[in-house]
Amino acid sequence: MADLDNLSADMDAANLYTEEIVTDRKMGTIHVLTPITPEGAKDPTRAPIFTGEVQIMTQMGPLPISFDIPAASVAEAVSKYGEAAKEGVRQTLERLQEMRREAASKIVTPGSPGFGVPPSSGKIQMP
Repeated sequence: MADLDNLSADMDAANLYTEEIVTDRKMGTIHVLTPITPEGAKDPTRAPIFTGEVQIMTQMGPLPISFDIPAASVAEAVSKYGEAAKEGVRQTLERLQEMRREAASKIVTPGSPGFGVPPSSGKIQMP
């Protein structure tokens, strides 16, 4: 079990946001993160953050992909959604290909995890 005494679960009061979801109910969603003060008022000194979400179908089922949308308003985020989604999917596919290459190039030796044969004590065992 994890050592809960060393777990830091404190929120950063200087970095608070409220979240709204905008959707066209066809393609995907945009999360609008509006900065707020610790008292809950809008913080005009910080810009909102826009993130998009889309799902692609894989052999294992739907894969959700999140991506940032560089924008200053909801209207701008909506207009940039398509290009940001394409870039998010492209980056995700590149990461998946890199993970496949790393897994394929991993050298597996006897006794190492993934070899498929349990380590032996060196003794021949008879049934």
